[in-house]
Amino acid sequence: MNHMDKDVKEILFSKEEIHNKVAELGEKITKDYKDVDNLLVICVLKGAVSFLSDLIQEIPLPLVIDFMDVSSYGSGVSSTGEVRILKDLDSSVEGRNILIVEDIIDTGITLNYLKKLLLSRGATSVEVVTLLTKPSRRQKGVDVKYVGYEIDDLFVVGYGLDYNEKYRNLPYIGYLKEEVYS
Repeated sequence: MNHMDKDVKEILFSKEEIHNKVAELGEKITKDYKDVDNLLVICVLKGAVSFLSDLIQEIPLPLVIDFMDVSSYGSGVSSTGEVRILKDLDSSVEGRNILIVEDIIDTGITLNYLKKLLLSRGATSVEVVTLLTKPSRRQKGVDVKYVGYEIDDLFVVGYGLDYNEKYRNLPYIGYLKEEVYS
């Protein structure tokens, strides 16, 4: 037993379930982008790294990856509503088809900002793939083309998702016991 497992109240999605869902999303994306030769896949750091790594292996198309670190969170558990770019892209998005890879969509504030920003920089299209979405928390409407799982308003960790930078390396997605974060 991993020493972090004791903090997890319940496992929502096992390693196998995640693997199957990622393969399914990869198949849809491959079908939709089969005629596109300028796909730029943008990973939103840090939470989406595990998802990106597995996902791109399920997309047998020419693509380029880049990274952005965008935050609307302080060190706490709720969004501040203020969006800051901590690390910008290395490549130009002009004339490119963009696929943003997110681990989880919560309020929608960050993603809404990001989509507008990339379009204003001349991207041809901007679509989103997210492993998890929490519709009950949405403050800004965001059009998300590819969704893995819809979840309730739980504090989830694992498979890239963290609490104060910990638990990202759990191979499953679970939610924390309340006493861990309250």
